Amino acid sequence: MIGSSLLEALTEVVPIEDPRIDLAGEGVTTVREIMSTELATVDTSTQLMEAARVMSAARAGSVLVIDGDSLVGIFTERDILRALADSSSADRARVSSVSKWMARDLVTVAPETTVAEALNQMLFGGFRHLPVTEGRSVVGVVSMRDLAKSIAGD
Repeated sequence: MIGSSLLEALTEVVPIEDPRIDLAGEGVTTVREIMSTELATVDTSTQLMEAARVMSAARAGSVLVIDGDSLVGIFTERDILRALADSSSADRARVSSVSKWMARDLVTVAPETTVAEALNQMLFGGFRHLPVTEGRSVVGVVSMRDLAKSIAGD
């Protein structure tokens, strides 16, 4: 039989002191603190190869697709693979425009979104990059890697 003091110790509730998990909302890491503000962008007519070059130069897994001043899509490494797999030749795929392959139904987050909320959006949405918007303006991008680094405490 377990002694009463040991049983009390085992059932005692210990408060979480990790500031990233503050349930009162203070000290919680937000997307604004970890997002990238250097945006890799292309326009809707950009060819797949050029979009890949922009991603490579930016060391990013995605580019935002802009039409005028509006965010109209996101084009990712996965879209490159899909374009190559669905085309009859690599040459044909590489010159197709990003507008044919980009994701159009964008999910965005606000800069004040918590890391946990952004991670939830990505996991349940099945994507690795989220544009960050304030009003109608794109102010950044947060990636799964950014979220993982934040959670790991790097």
